[in-house]
Amino acid sequence: MQKTKVLLAEDDYDFGSILKQYLAIHNFEVVWAKDGKEALAFFTAAEHQESNAFDICVFDVMMPKLDGFSLAEKVIQFNPEIPFIFLTAKKMKEDKIRGLKLGADDYIVKPFEADILVLRLQNILKRTQKTNISSKNEQEYSIGNYVFDTVNYQLKFNGETQRITEKEAQLIQYFYDHKNQMIKREDVLENVWGNDDFFSGRSMDVFISRLRKYFKQDSNIAIESTRGVGLTFKIITN
Repeated sequence: MQKTKVLLAEDDYDFGSILKQYLAIHNFEVVWAKDGKEALAFFTAAEHQESNAFDICVFDVMMPKLDGFSLAEKVIQFNPEIPFIFLTAKKMKEDKIRGLKLGADDYIVKPFEADILVLRLQNILKRTQKTNISSKNEQEYSIGNYVFDTVNYQLKFNGETQRITEKEAQLIQYFYDHKNQMIKREDVLENVWGNDDFFSGRSMDVFISRLRKYFKQDSNIAIESTRGVGLTFKIITN
């Protein structure tokens, strides 16, 4: 069975060594970088050899040469669809918000048990694989005046193309599958993020704001929030 390839960026030698060994036991192939600059070099080299590309990234926030947030920004420029997790010793609200805006799939505060990281990675990868399988059934379809390309992660409108991330595509897909009906927030979180904790809830709010901007050119499309109840992806057809 092919192993999932993980890029781990962690400057704490003892902690990084433990994580690498533990992930290897659980059938992950781990490339461990000791700082952000080295991690970026590993990532760019792998992207140029598609067969060696990483499946997911795990970045410590506080690292020398290049911090985890700056590293993620550069990685996203190469591959906007790559899922990633931040590791941090901080509990600062500002750090979490910055991570959410970058599109992080998860955010784990140190100290934590290594098996927590394994479970988070497995959950993210399951959701990714599920989206890839469902997208093969139909590559493109219309959402109002937009065309949603589920394979290339694009929204097209009047000849213009908006590149979207994999997570954004997952959320659009889920909303479209439940269009014009009230959806509980916890149902969206469980099906797209895999859990309904505080971090995931804030992450979802960020992604919904992005989707509203993407669909704003069609007045017949709206994402409506009903406080304490849920969300409705409304598409008015003429």
